[in-house]
Amino acid sequence: MATVQLSGCVPNKRIIYMQEKEASISPLKYASEIMPYEVEEYKLQYNDIVDISIRTASKELNELFSLFEADNIRGNMMMQGALVGGDAFFMTGFNLDERGMVELPLLGEIKLAGFTIKEAKSLIEERMIEFVNKEDLFVRVRLGGIRYSAIGEFRRPGKHNVLQNRVTIFEAIAHAGDLTEVAKRDELVLLRQYPDGTRMYRIDLNNINLLTSEYFFIQPNDMLYAEPMKIRELGTGVNFVQTFSLVITTLTAALLVVNLIRQ
Repeated sequence: MATVQLSGCVPNKRIIYMQEKEASISPLKYASEIMPYEVEEYKLQYNDIVDISIRTASKELNELFSLFEADNIRGNMMMQGALVGGDAFFMTGFNLDERGMVELPLLGEIKLAGFTIKEAKSLIEERMIEFVNKEDLFVRVRLGGIRYSAIGEFRRPGKHNVLQNRVTIFEAIAHAGDLTEVAKRDELVLLRQYPDGTRMYRIDLNNINLLTSEYFFIQPNDMLYAEPMKIRELGTGVNFVQTFSLVITTLTAALLVVNLIRQ
C-alpha cells in the first residue's frame, strides 16, 4: 500500500506555474499548423431569441422604436417573474413564435425563421426602406447567446447559455463543468435541431480533425449527451486507487465468508 501512495505523489515541480528557467529553454513544446474552420451558417428557428435594434435619422421613429423596446422589456419581465434564472437577452430580445415570426413597430409581423442573421438583417432593412432612406438607417440583429443542453456524464448537467456569437464544443463542455472520468469521449452524442427536424451525430472528441469540422462550433438549441463507459455498468473504480480498493474490499469479504464457512 505504501508503494501505491508513493507512486501517487506529484512533485511541486510538476504543478507550480511560471518557474524560473534558463533563457535558452523555450516554453513552447509543440505548435500545430493552422487548421481552418468550417462554420455552418445557422438559420433562425422557432423559440430563438434575437436582439433587434433599429435606429434612423428621424427622431419620431426612434422614439417609436424606443417605446416599443421598453414595452417589450416590461412584458418579458412580467413573464420572467414566474421563472428562475434568465439573461439580459431574454429581457430585451424578441422571441420567434411558433410560426417563426417576430412583431416589430411600423413593420408588423416578419417571418425570420429559416433565415441566417445576415439575411434577417437584410430583410428588416428592405422593409424599413419603405419609410426612410437607406443612408439614414441602422439595423442590428444578434442572437441572444448560444443556448444548449448538456445531459449525462457532465459535472454540471443542465441547460446553459453562453453570451457569445460563437461557442466551440470544448467551451460548451467546459461551461458544463467538463466531462466525468467515465464519460465516452470518443462518442459524444450531439442532437442538432434544423427547421425541418432533428439529426443525431456521434462526435469523437479525441480526434484532432474535429477542429476543422462543422461540429467544432455548437449551435443554439444543440443538446450534448455524454454516455457512460462500460466501467460504470461493471461498478469498478474510475482510477487505479479506487479499483485497487474495490479489489481489496472484495477479497476481504470473500475471505471472511470462507472463514465463517470453515468454522
